[in-house]
Amino acid sequence: MPDRSPSSPLHCDLLVIGSGAGGLSAAVTAAHLGLKVIVAEKDPQFGGTTAWSGGWMWLPRNPLAIEAGIVEPVDEPLAYLRHELGERFDEARARAFLEAAPAMVQFFRTNTALRFIVGNAIPDFHGRTPHASLGGRSLCAAPFDGRRLGQRIADLKPPLAESTLWGMGIASGAELRHFLNAMRKPASFWVVTKRVLAHWKDLLLHRRGMRLVNGNALVAALAASAFEAGVEIRTSSPARRLLRDGERVTGAVLTTPAGPVEVHASRGVLLACGGFPHDTERKRALLPHAPTGTEHWSAASRGNTGDGLRLGESAGGRVGSDGLQAAALAPVSLVPQRDGTFAHFPHLIERAKPGLIMVRADGQRFANEADSYHDVMQALIAATPAGQPVQAWLVCDHAFMRHYGLGAAKPAPMPLGPMLANGYVKRGRTLAELAHACGIAADGLERTVQRYNAMALAGQDEDFAKGETPYNRMQGDAPFAAEQGWPNPCMGPIERGPFYAVRVVAGSLGTFSGLKVNAQAQVLDAQGATIPGLYAGGNDMDSLMAGHYPAGGITLGPAMTFGWLAAHHAAGRTPSL
Repeated sequence: MPDRSPSSPLHCDLLVIGSGAGGLSAAVTAAHLGLKVIVAEKDPQFGGTTAWSGGWMWLPRNPLAIEAGIVEPVDEPLAYLRHELGERFDEARARAFLEAAPAMVQFFRTNTALRFIVGNAIPDFHGRTPHASLGGRSLCAAPFDGRRLGQRIADLKPPLAESTLWGMGIASGAELRHFLNAMRKPASFWVVTKRVLAHWKDLLLHRRGMRLVNGNALVAALAASAFEAGVEIRTSSPARRLLRDGERVTGAVLTTPAGPVEVHASRGVLLACGGFPHDTERKRALLPHAPTGTEHWSAASRGNTGDGLRLGESAGGRVGSDGLQAAALAPVSLVPQRDGTFAHFPHLIERAKPGLIMVRADGQRFANEADSYHDVMQALIAATPAGQPVQAWLVCDHAFMRHYGLGAAKPAPMPLGPMLANGYVKRGRTLAELAHACGIAADGLERTVQRYNAMALAGQDEDFAKGETPYNRMQGDAPFAAEQGWPNPCMGPIERGPFYAVRVVAGSLGTFSGLKVNAQAQVLDAQGATIPGLYAGGNDMDSLMAGHYPAGGITLGPAMTFGWLAAHHAAGRTPSL
């Protein structure tokens, strides 16, 4: 049915469609610049994929790094991106991002509830690339007290259940190490016990955890800041079409529980709907490894179905298709749910830990498991013969499984039985038995493990150079490897059964290809001219990285920064850099 004209349209200065980091960054900034802002969210809860994410942002030259004594000129990260992106490097947007990022961070530190923790020891992904950094370019949202949201805490999307413990988010870094060592070290056991007891208390009092971490903390802090600045966040309100006055975008029609509502926005509309990770048609067009659009499983929010891209195209915008990859690739495992569906678990952490390999159906390794999720998935796609499914198996022994866990199967003392019963984890008393359970060539797996074990004891991966870059070593576990007498923090032998495996398939954390924009996040038409009143942010904006993945946080860092820049442009204000 066509939209009915609402009797009482809403009026604001800026309408933001989508409530992840890109949208909320723009909303909070615009409100502080004096604009009236409405945020329209399609899902019943706000936060988008950001609320499920690790919350890390790549923000070179940020104030916290400078305060720690890490000072670099803008030309250093600019040169790193130039080398990484090659012919796809967009100097104007890269420079705009790198020059604005420090000011954006300081703005949120000064004016909002958002606080940051440093990642000064987190290196860029590709340590062999000139101008790669050993640290100082990463920030994460600090833990946030959910009680500051008041009753609106119910509208915050909780963290991804499969990556939590009883719904409790676990912060990366020191906190995660305590959880991994809880059964081995008394100090870690005590830290974990206090954390779990506090969480159970929150469940009794509030029916959810109130100490929010990672991406959940980032969304909560932004949302609290938005509410306190007078921003209206409307959930269950998808945008169905844009309103236009000539060439200018002037608002949108929302479908709400009360019916269609027109929202008139005098300064324009920002699209930040999370890209197209669950848009089958767009995946078929832009992901060669998914010829029907169904061979790709994304860990992004299920509501991200390409709405923003279609809205932008309806106003004359164009979606980029010239990036190296159209998605932020990652190995994903399919976790059976009670209703017969599958949750999509992204494998970001355990691949670099000592005592694990990834193999294809022939039993052979195909990549350095400790490389970034994007690089590993690109290697798997390249190694998969045409016509075969893109899949591999993570393989480990019993000691690894109980120490680190494997995907959604958690380490001791959490029970492993349910994940064995539902088929998510495969087990075999011997490698041959495990291979049979998975459909892997047994002789190939046995030869691979034998060779890998010898290399692990020697400390050198002669096949894929595992553990030889700063990023590899940071993701590994040097203290545990040293305790075992293993010289490489990313390599340990796989030797004592039972043995375990989890199947991974082609997936992503989100998408890269989006609406073409300029350095102020204004959407461009086919001729490269700006479309008045239309902005794009987050994954609705064509990624600055052009399908490359040079560092962790290259989605959220630009999302926050270009949201901040778009808000300044919409307000007619020149940001102070």
